Amino acid sequence: MWRAPRSARTRSGGAGTVFPVRVATWNVNSIKQRLPRLLPWLDERRPDVVCLQETKLTDAAFEQLLGRELAARGYAAALHGEAQWNGVAILSRVGLEGVRAGLREEPGFPRAEARAVAATCAGVRVQCVYVPNGRVPDSEHYRYKLAWLAALREVVRSGPQAALVCGDMNIAPTDADVFDPAAYAGHTHVTAPERAALAELGELGLRDIVRDRWPTERVFTYWDYRAGMFHQDLGMRIDLVLATPAVAERVRAAWVDRHARKGRGPSDHAPVIVDLDEAPDGDIGPVVPPPSAPALRTEAVKLPQSP
Repeated sequence: MWRAPRSARTRSGGAGTVFPVRVATWNVNSIKQRLPRLLPWLDERRPDVVCLQETKLTDAAFEQLLGRELAARGYAAALHGEAQWNGVAILSRVGLEGVRAGLREEPGFPRAEARAVAATCAGVRVQCVYVPNGRVPDSEHYRYKLAWLAALREVVRSGPQAALVCGDMNIAPTDADVFDPAAYAGHTHVTAPERAALAELGELGLRDIVRDRWPTERVFTYWDYRAGMFHQDLGMRIDLVLATPAVAERVRAAWVDRHARKGRGPSDHAPVIVDLDEAPDGDIGPVVPPPSAPALRTEAVKLPQSP
């Protein structure tokens, strides 16, 4: 783990601290590849807490690549990475306390992977997660995914009242969260056991902030690179911000920054942004800017690959 110099932090907060905070989560699909996009995005959106997934760098390599740039922007970083695969990070300019890499009782496949890191930021326990893909239903990878979600559930169960779980869940909560349920038949991300495992987090009190805010809107966070899926708005919503009631009641805006998915060299995921207590850009969601393609649902579209 690397920390920014204390003088570089703009705000800090421990337990009980409450002030406006912008939280974001983004699967960057390689921090090294996304660096030309990440730094300008931080400057433009100015999030206070950022959960990153698929950093694909060891902690030392992450620090070497981004340490000075983040320090100059007032961010401290909690890291849990590995070379080439997985990797998660929390960037915070509102304090970074009680950092923990991994989950208690976390399953391995065969060893534990760099898929979770937690820290307390401005009095909120933030859990950044990159849930296993699962690959094929009923495979070893799929069973590992369900076991990993069970371990996450136990962490949430024993956690504080003010908490967030942010990240790439690799599960679309309902059929409304994919462009066409028929296109995903037989694939992971939409099966009943996966959705049940995700729903169990809701039964513990976690609320799906974007869906709470926009219950009937078409909202996606992931679009495959191939076959023009993004330009046709043929995507799925698998990047979530889940909040305990104590945090959910502070939400003033929740939206998908679709602009970050446009242009040259994007990730295949867009950031999700949640504003607590104040909304600097107003209540502008659910997707900014909105897609220009019509909202289509057609069984004629086939998936080019799994996310």
